[in-house]
Amino acid sequence: MTGRTSRINSLLVIIMMLLLVSCNGNLIYTDVAEMPDSAWNLFNNPDFSFPVTDTTKNTNIFFTIRTGSQYPYRNIFLFVTTKAPDGKSITDTLEYEIADEKGNWLGKGFGDIHELKLPFRQNVYFPMKGTYHLIIRHGMRTEDLKGVYDIGLTVEKSVK
Repeated sequence: MTGRTSRINSLLVIIMMLLLVSCNGNLIYTDVAEMPDSAWNLFNNPDFSFPVTDTTKNTNIFFTIRTGSQYPYRNIFLFVTTKAPDGKSITDTLEYEIADEKGNWLGKGFGDIHELKLPFRQNVYFPMKGTYHLIIRHGMRTEDLKGVYDIGLTVEKSVK
């Protein structure tokens, strides 16, 4: 990826985040980890840390993945480790479909960029105040997972 393309992708991510923040009063946290050269290396494990100050409200947690035509699979496996403020952690193994059986990308997009919102936890609450960490590692059988532009995390208040 050229420097100009990288700057354009970074600008698009910033614009998307600003639009999300301005449109969603329920937003608690959002961030995006950009993948160098549009390839997610097995040892590049984004660590999203966010503060929890209200333990009475339920939340929804989503991942957002942006892929391109170089992405070689219909699905993606993720290993997600959640670390609580007291140091306890739990790791989940997740599989998401990102294209249908005919190879059509799910989600939305234009050109080579396809964005998909992946639900992780719905209507859950955090039992203690403090900083939580979600660490994401891809679980595909390749060291460099080509065609992944970025992975993001969104935490929002549940709306009943």
